[in-house]
Order: sequence, then structure tokens, then C-alpha cells
Amino acid sequence: MARYRYRTTRFLPIILIVVVIIIAIVAIIALGRAVFHGSSSSKPAAVDTSQTQLLNTDASSSVRMTVRGPIVAEENFRSYQITISPSQRSLQTFKGYLDTVIDQVQLDNNTDAYTQFVFALNKANLAKGTADDSDIRGICASGEVYQFDIMSNGSPVKTLWTSTCSGSRGTLKANTAQLANLFQVQIPNGSALIQKAGL
Repeated sequence: MARYRYRTTRFLPIILIVVVIIIAIVAIIALGRAVFHGSSSSKPAAVDTSQTQLLNTDASSSVRMTVRGPIVAEENFRSYQITISPSQRSLQTFKGYLDTVIDQVQLDNNTDAYTQFVFALNKANLAKGTADDSDIRGICASGEVYQFDIMSNGSPVKTLWTSTCSGSRGTLKANTAQLANLFQVQIPNGSALIQKAGL
């Protein structure tokens, strides 16, 4: 009897240690699963609000198209920008890389006109495409680069770009000529000023 008690008391600490180790291993595995699986499944999916912003017609909303010509000498480089908001429409043409203004047109706008315009841009799929942080400097050196911004309070909510070079299609998933025409016809004689600038 004394020998049996001695064996029990001798093995009891070993059994307790084994049980504690097993419990600790199970707890670590459960904690690991909670951390790695829980964090990935609990991350909310990024919601693209650019279409909602595009169709927003309050005073803080605007859209912008910037077109950059071929990368050439400072004296010959040309670009232009058209910005449309519910209250204003503007076109600026530039020479050189420091954006020296060649011509500038600023016109009034109204909410009804802006609404029709942005709904037309939406039908033309302006908000389609996944924006990224691409550095477009130097892209399509022999052609034109088109950048479209959907903006709120003067800051881009989404920026999409494309170019006339087949190897640099960019992030825009829409018909560039259709979008560019929608912007250009917002400015009477805008095409003539763009051609005068050399684009």
C-alpha cells in the first residue's frame, strides 16, 4: 500500500506537467488561429466610393482631365487641363515643364449642367478601373498621357490614367476619346485653344 502511494505521488507531478504542456500547446494554437485568421477575416473590404463622389453635385465636387504631350525639349513641351465643378468650368493650356500658361478660359457653370455632365461621364465608365500609386513620370514619352481625377474639396478621391502608347495602358478602363470629348465640349472653342497650344 505504501509502495502504491509512493508510485502515485511520484508520477502525479509528471502527469500534471504533461497536462499543463498539452493545455499550453492547445491555447497557443487557438491564439494563433484567432490572430491570423481573425485579423484577415475581420478586415473590412475597401469600398470604392468614387462613383458616388462622381455623381455628387454639391459645391465641393469637381472632375478634372489633364493631358500631357510627348516628352520633348522644355521649349516644345505642351500640356492642358480642364476642370469642371458645379459653379465653374476652366481650361488652361501650358508650355514647358513648369506649366507656363499659354491660354486660360474660365466660365460659369450651374448644378443642372454639372449633373448632366457627370452622369454622362458615369455612363462612359469614368469611375471604372482600379486606381494605384503608379508614378507616371516618363510614361509614354512619345505620345500623350491622360489623367482623370474625381475630386472632393479640391483633392482627388480617385485618379485614373491611360496613354496613347500600347505598352502603357494604365488604370483607366474606359474609352479615352469619348471621355476627352465630353470634357472638351464643356469649353466653347476649347478644341481650338488645345490645337493652338500644339496638342
